[in-house]
Amino acid sequence: MESDTIECVSSIDEIVEDHEIPHHNLLHHPHPRHAPHHQFSSSKPHHNGTNNVNSISNIVGPTAIAPAASVHELLECPVCTNSMYPPIHQCHNGHTLCSTCKIRVHNRCPTCRQELGDIRCLALEKVAESLELPCKYYKLGCPETFPYYSKLKHEGICIYRPYNCPYAGSECSVVGDIPFLVAHLRDDHKVDMHTGCTFNHRYVKSNPREVENATWMLTVFHCFGQYFCLHFEAFQLGMAPVYMAFIRFMGDETEARNYSYSLEVGANGRKLIWESAPRSIRDSHRKVRDSHDGLIIQRNMALFFSGGDRKELKLRVTGRIWKEQQNPDANMCIPN
Repeated sequence: MESDTIECVSSIDEIVEDHEIPHHNLLHHPHPRHAPHHQFSSSKPHHNGTNNVNSISNIVGPTAIAPAASVHELLECPVCTNSMYPPIHQCHNGHTLCSTCKIRVHNRCPTCRQELGDIRCLALEKVAESLELPCKYYKLGCPETFPYYSKLKHEGICIYRPYNCPYAGSECSVVGDIPFLVAHLRDDHKVDMHTGCTFNHRYVKSNPREVENATWMLTVFHCFGQYFCLHFEAFQLGMAPVYMAFIRFMGDETEARNYSYSLEVGANGRKLIWESAPRSIRDSHRKVRDSHDGLIIQRNMALFFSGGDRKELKLRVTGRIWKEQQNPDANMCIPN
């Protein structure tokens, strides 16, 4: 869902602008451009020398562990390039691959094309048990070192692992840290960026009964030294169209719990209010939406709020973000 312009205003000088909400087909939204000068880019490999997240899979830490690193290369599946875990299979010529890829290659060795059979490479499995390696996000700041078979579990929850792009308008494969993703949203997705923790938006849609193509919009707010994503969209819930707004925190779940937000929509003496902690962008946009964790406005209520002849949607959504703390001034919005 897009808008003509979006104005984030303080509670002192409220300026309200109308925003026309067009339709967008999420499956045909163009993919963003990938700026080669950033630290991270698409999860697809590049061949121009640009650093990308694929490179972190080969991070093995300082040179002091080079012997272990060379052994670690032996434990890399030649098909998927991921680390192999038991059962590790081999062909009659000694070529190895992981159990998942054994099925994918239809039981044929990808190196020599011989039939694989059910031969286990027990020696390599034993070698793996003796290894201790750093987290593959070592160069992103993780200081931890783990036994080989514990490393994979840690990497799935490592707080230094890159984030997925929070943009909901396309299947964007870009990953990176928060500063990179903020620049990516601004430059590649042309998302509106605002400083401040209060907002007052008025959304206008000429035909509110048409939601066959999901409508969406995204605004990024910078306050309290953090970044937040405000989503507003229409989608089909059962047989009826609904409108939904929610906020996600650009950071981990533990940090997200330090903040709260409220959203309010209403008119004609009625109002709906939603108050919650923001979800982390570790949770996908679809996961948050499908869990209905946000302000949901049924179409009939939205049209009632719009007034007039009920043929045009006009919703005023206001909200604020605050930090949870004991300080009585905690709810003050300090521009960054």
